[in-house]
Amino acid sequence: MKITKYPQSCVMLETRSKKILVDPGILCFKEEYIDEWAKADYIFITHKHGDHCHAEIIKNFDAEIFSTKEVQKAYPQLAINIVEADVDILELEGIEIEVVAAVHGYIPLLKGGKEVYENVGYIIDDGDKKVYITSDTICFPNNYKADIVCGCVSGHVCMTEWELSLFAKEAGAELIIPVHMDAPMHPVDIEKVKKTFEEFGVKYKILANGETTEI
Repeated sequence: MKITKYPQSCVMLETRSKKILVDPGILCFKEEYIDEWAKADYIFITHKHGDHCHAEIIKNFDAEIFSTKEVQKAYPQLAINIVEADVDILELEGIEIEVVAAVHGYIPLLKGGKEVYENVGYIIDDGDKKVYITSDTICFPNNYKADIVCGCVSGHVCMTEWELSLFAKEAGAELIIPVHMDAPMHPVDIEKVKKTFEEFGVKYKILANGETTEI
């Protein structure tokens, strides 16, 4: 499987047969991404915030879109297949996608319509590796397992690098790919992130936007 990182929390997963795009958002968006994103066979959105869903771009794609009822309500222009955490396990042409829970953090600045009540993560299994897309989540009790965790490190309504280290270890992950690092209002100290991961003895790969790694 290949993983390509895009701004904020967006990743493209490329299996032997399909491309899965997760959380293609508005933040730091570039026109050059359109052609790349349009190649996706499936699009998965974790929650309704714009840095995870650029509706005006993806509405023109041929890909099937999967997300929650809350996302469908926020973006009625999108034809969304509704999924529910800890209920749905999808089989898409040899790829298994488990829809899992996620708990979006809250701050008073979100009050008045920006609160997230339906947040989900996805564990994507191509038969060789399981990749866990955590979404913007704080730590919470769970029994999810995966080989690779793509998780937040900004500490803004989501985990810090310290919390993600613990979270990934509990999931049995062999590799962390940190995301949610591009918001100018919430800068991430990359050197601190690296130091924390190394102190916890967790393997990690920090990808630049547009960079691809093979796992």
